[in-house]
Amino acid sequence: MRILVADDHDLVRDAIAAFLNGSDIDEVLTVATLDEALVKTDETGTFDLVLLDYNMPGMNGLEGLTKMKVANDGKPVALMSGSASREVADAALKAGAQGFIPKTLAARTLLTAA
Repeated sequence: MRILVADDHDLVRDAIAAFLNGSDIDEVLTVATLDEALVKTDETGTFDLVLLDYNMPGMNGLEGLTKMKVANDGKPVALMSGSASREVADAALKAGAQGFIPKTLAARTLLTAA
């Protein structure tokens, strides 16, 4: 399984990647912006799962989710946020997000989501 973690906070991005690298995931790549995520997908191919921060450069609300879903050829894209409301989470799911992960969840929850 290949996973792309896109988050503009170094600590969050690196912690999620380190946790996933300690599991049965084949490859975990990281980027800090939506534009970098789009380029990485174009350069290396689609991912089995993209974890995309809702509040990072380039996202522009749910428009970033749509762009990432297209770039990832319709494969799963889940949004993460430490501050988005329940309404935003519901809108993301309606817009086609595979899931919406509050950054307040325990790390073990990520393995269940993957």
